[in-house]
Amino acid sequence: MSIKAVLFDLDGTLLPMDQDTFVKCYFGKLVTRMTDYGFEPQRLMKTISDGVSAMIKNNGEKTNEERFWEVLSAEYGDIIEENKINFEKFYINDFDSVSEVCKFTPKSLEIVNFVKARGFRTALATSPLFPSIATEKRMGWAGLKPSDFELYTTFENYKHAKPNIEYYYDVLRAMDLKAEECLMVGNDVAEDMIAASIGMRVFLLTDYLINRNNIDISPFDKGGFDELFEFIEKI
Repeated sequence: MSIKAVLFDLDGTLLPMDQDTFVKCYFGKLVTRMTDYGFEPQRLMKTISDGVSAMIKNNGEKTNEERFWEVLSAEYGDIIEENKINFEKFYINDFDSVSEVCKFTPKSLEIVNFVKARGFRTALATSPLFPSIATEKRMGWAGLKPSDFELYTTFENYKHAKPNIEYYYDVLRAMDLKAEECLMVGNDVAEDMIAASIGMRVFLLTDYLINRNNIDISPFDKGGFDELFEFIEKI
């Protein structure tokens, strides 16, 4: 079956970054900002981490957004509802400063344009743990925009997250595609290459490789952007 769509991961793939450095900077800045509204840093840091874990483990009964706020509300009560606007202000006013720990490559836009020029559909299959505003801003840091993709996944409209294979089924349903019609491009062996288990073709971008479980990567097509261009040219 021929490939009809290319699904791209974002963090560490189209947006070059060290994941651990990014998370530390992002959470640190968010927690620091929220201390202005009376939140104790260590308690909030742990609760946010618990909220992220809840999204990763989400069983599909609620959106990831609902699961996240459910965890924070269980810890803080009504104060969370009152402060949702202040969390949103962080993304509007402060989140762009997190880009200082990310890098930039023009090859990200080049590969997306190359894929589209060859007639493939495109999706930004980034794990939906962020609100749309944060996803759109991260796209911008990479030199991309929402219109570059047919869809991009955010915590408001998805009920699973990587590495749950149901996340990929959600994307397939949204695009009305079969797994065999898709190529998944990502840098995380556990989160992105799992797409191969349901029949997607996969390409492991190794510039910022994440392989926390030391999985054997020899079966995967892999390499940097130059190798990715060559791979897509042949499919």
